[in-house]
This record gives sequence, C-alpha cells and structure tokens, in this order.
Amino acid sequence: MKENIRIIGIPMDLGQKHRGVDMGPVAVRYAGLADTLQGLGYQTIDTGNIAIPGHYTLLDTSLSERIIPIRKACAKAYAMGREARKNGEIPIFLGGDHSASIGTVGGVTHAGPCGLIWVDAHGDFNTLETSDTGNIHGMSLSILLGNGPKELVDVGRKGPKVLAENVVLIGVRDLDLKEKVLLKNSGCSVSTMREIDELGMHRVLRDALSKIGHLPSIHLSLDMDAIDPQEAPGVGTSSPGGLTYREAQLIMETIADSGKLQSVDVMEINPILDHCNRTAQVAVSLLASLFGKTIL
Repeated sequence: MKENIRIIGIPMDLGQKHRGVDMGPVAVRYAGLADTLQGLGYQTIDTGNIAIPGHYTLLDTSLSERIIPIRKACAKAYAMGREARKNGEIPIFLGGDHSASIGTVGGVTHAGPCGLIWVDAHGDFNTLETSDTGNIHGMSLSILLGNGPKELVDVGRKGPKVLAENVVLIGVRDLDLKEKVLLKNSGCSVSTMREIDELGMHRVLRDALSKIGHLPSIHLSLDMDAIDPQEAPGVGTSSPGGLTYREAQLIMETIADSGKLQSVDVMEINPILDHCNRTAQVAVSLLASLFGKTIL
C-alpha cells in the first residue's frame, strides 16, 4: 500500500529580494500536481499554504526585519514536516524561496537522520560573513549544517539538522568566491555541472547513492534553477548551462528506484518570470517520475 502524500505550500519570498516566488505553490498546484499523483495511485492531502507575510508588508527589506518572519515560517514548516513523517506520510513542500528548507529538512529529520540530495545551481552555502547580498536563500544549506544566525540554526531543535557526510549536491555551477572555499572544506559531496558533463549523470547518481546508501531514507531538495533556463525559465535566480530535462528526469527515476524517498522540496518557481506556467509543468512532470511514473 502506497503512503499518503501531504502537500504543504510555503509561499516564502523573504529569503531573497525578487518578487514572485511566493506564487510558486499556486503555480505547481495549477499545473496538476494532485491529479498527477492520484493518477499514480496515491492519496493526496493538501494542507494549503503556511501564512507568511510578504515583502510588501515590511517597513524595509533589511535582514534584521526579514529574519523574524523567516524563522516563524520555518518553525511552522518544521512542525508540519515532523507531523507528516510521524503519520507515515510523504510531505511535498512547495516553495517559495529555498530558505524554507531550513524548516522542511529540519522537520523530516526530527526522528532520525536521512540522506539529503540537494539539486541546485547554487551551493546555498554562504554565511552572514561571506554573503554579498544577505539573502538567506543563499545560506540555507549552511544553516542546516549549523553555520548561520542562531535564530535559524535552532529552528525546531537546537544545532545542525544534517551532517555534511550525509549531504550530496548535484548540478552546482554558480558559487561565490568565499562560498567555494566553505563548500570545498565542508565534507559535503559536490557534483558540479563539469563533473556531470565528464562522467555522465548515471555515474554521478550511482556515486551519490553509494555515499548515502547506509541511511534509511532520502530527502530531495530540488531548486528548479538547477535545470537549464531553456527548460525551466521561471525561477528566482536563473543560471545558464544547467541540467537538461532528461538529466533531471534521471535523478527522479533513480531516487524512485532506490525506494528510499521520504520527503521532497520543490523550490524557487517564479511564475512572473515564466512562460505559460512551463516551469511548474516541468516540476509536476519531474515529481511524477519521482513517485513512480515510468516509460515502460
């Protein structure tokens, strides 16, 4: 019997400065997420969106003002992720910017560790000291490993939520200079686009699953900007030279084959920058493969 899927919207636009990503959850729903999953034999439960104040409600956009509602939203996502896993459900978190993962990953790891596959054009490994922008969505993975503002590191429970040796990044191609140093020394496994070009996605995925294969489950955190803008134009921070549609599909199919998926983020869809909801449609197609749709 298949586990139920719980859909949780996190319309966060506070972790960065571009408007529009708060509409990502609606776009993915409109693209037919629930119907697609139901067609694969799952029962879906949609809890709607976490209430989050948008940029327009703030007096200014300083980090000191944004960090309070970010913390509150992440705490709510943490609680909802924890509860979903406690109930034996697979949560799908729809963002919003990637700072929401501070809560989602924390919540689904509350009861025990899991392997984290972070598919992203960016490392999201900056700190307050290294970031040129102060954007929290560029620090989210670093915060999950315990490096960042205490208010965010301690969301849900105190300290790091994942160990570096249990983290695999795939599709990275756009890093800040100081961020490169941090990521190289982090202990995380990083597969850049060059390695994907040279080795092929099958080899990269085989190595990734080998690294985290001892763990009982996997959380996939998918930033849609990992995919090339020609395939997925409607994202918060686009970067050319990304994954092809088929490479992204292979990631989904391979994780599905592992039988270890416990939860997933789909982040950074920006319908304002999209063409006819194309990026959300790609996301739904990828999720279909992640949850068992096959070619034959």
